[in-house]
Amino acid sequence: MKAVAAFLLVLCYLAGSHGKSLSDSFFMTQFIVEAVKDGMNKTIGSTHIHDGFVFTAWNCKVGPRLYNIKQIDAGQGQVVATDKYNRAYYLIRTYWYSMSSGYIKHASVGPAGIWGTDTKNKVYKYIGGNFTLVNGLSMEQVDAGGDGQVVGVTPSTYRAYCLRDSYSLAYKGTGSVSWNYHSRILKYYTCGPKYGCWGVDSSSRVYHTPRVTPSSCSYSSWRYVSGLSMKMIEVASDGSVFGVATNGRVYQRTGIYSSRTYGLSWSYVSMQKPISHVTYDLGNLWAVTTSGLLLQCSQ
Repeated sequence: MKAVAAFLLVLCYLAGSHGKSLSDSFFMTQFIVEAVKDGMNKTIGSTHIHDGFVFTAWNCKVGPRLYNIKQIDAGQGQVVATDKYNRAYYLIRTYWYSMSSGYIKHASVGPAGIWGTDTKNKVYKYIGGNFTLVNGLSMEQVDAGGDGQVVGVTPSTYRAYCLRDSYSLAYKGTGSVSWNYHSRILKYYTCGPKYGCWGVDSSSRVYHTPRVTPSSCSYSSWRYVSGLSMKMIEVASDGSVFGVATNGRVYQRTGIYSSRTYGLSWSYVSMQKPISHVTYDLGNLWAVTTSGLLLQCSQ
């Protein structure tokens, strides 16, 4: 596995090494291969090896201040978050604005709008400046990042479900909706408009399905993605995938493209503090530390 990672990184390095001398390219190639193979912690320029994982440094700063932040989600240029008191906020430039007087423990934003779940696991859609109850199944966590569909997982049983775009986009606060079961036990479920959906099961294993059809919620078979144990994972609008491992470290899934939607390997993203939640959109990686601090990172 490490040999494969080294080979892939060498290819990436050589592809961008125009203008470098042959000796420089040879030295860097040898450095990458040996460091990955031996699990070393080494750095040359912007290329780093940490415990055998390759990563490129991100520049992080303290994000717009929201005290006791617990969870964050970004999509289509919008950012929403919740704090430990289960209050939801919306980011405008560098200021957070309260979205509701109710108790929302998890919020998500995307093509389907803004959705959330409360402390009783009831599902809400943000309509006309208020979180409006969506009658139907109870959900522990929901995600609105797909191509119009909304996905979620039920409390206790952790069953993965999908809400068709005909329901999610048209819902205005009346009637009930019908969720489709996705035959997978997940504790966290996320989708993007490109390259399918990702999930983490109750044993912290990562799974991927390359396609969920918004109009029917039909889906392709699930594939186990080896390498790391995760507590949560998020896929961005452009198909980028970031996750938080059970030890609080952040990783990016690399090598994702249309013919290999599950990617090639995990790339370590260095953070100064243990992380509990991440999201990515428009070049910004947002990370919530276990102590409730928000970091805003870019490359």
